[in-house]
Amino acid sequence: MSSIRQILFDGVLSGLAAGTVMGLISHAAFRLGIFKSSLFIIDGSFTLKSLGMKHSEIHSVMLGIPVHLLTSISFGLSYGLLAYLLHTYPTDIWILTFYVFLLWLSMLFVALPVAGQGVLGRRLGPTTWFEQLILHGVFGIVLWSTLYLLHQ
Repeated sequence: MSSIRQILFDGVLSGLAAGTVMGLISHAAFRLGIFKSSLFIIDGSFTLKSLGMKHSEIHSVMLGIPVHLLTSISFGLSYGLLAYLLHTYPTDIWILTFYVFLLWLSMLFVALPVAGQGVLGRRLGPTTWFEQLILHGVFGIVLWSTLYLLHQ
């Protein structure tokens, strides 16, 4: 079993890697017209709106990038701590898949509604739930891959 310091480091690094890839794919797919939304824009516009500030797309993206990466780091950390508390290896594919599935559900039923996008992100478009499924799949794959590389 790894030390708590190692688990925290692995969580930060794997969450950062997963969030970076997820965010870049989301934004690129949005800019190409494949997706109806960008996680960077959603995170940034929600933050600016919460602060009572006007927001443009560029301001939303510029603030959304660090907000998205910080939340991704927190999800990486929480996964590492969960694996530690459950006494499982961090690369246990079943635990990680279940964790990412819960993240996806919380995005659809908590985060998007709180951000003003409605349940399942319906205000963004009818396929938002599927876009989020793809993005969370990417998050899970990169999270697992990073943890795997760190534990070699």
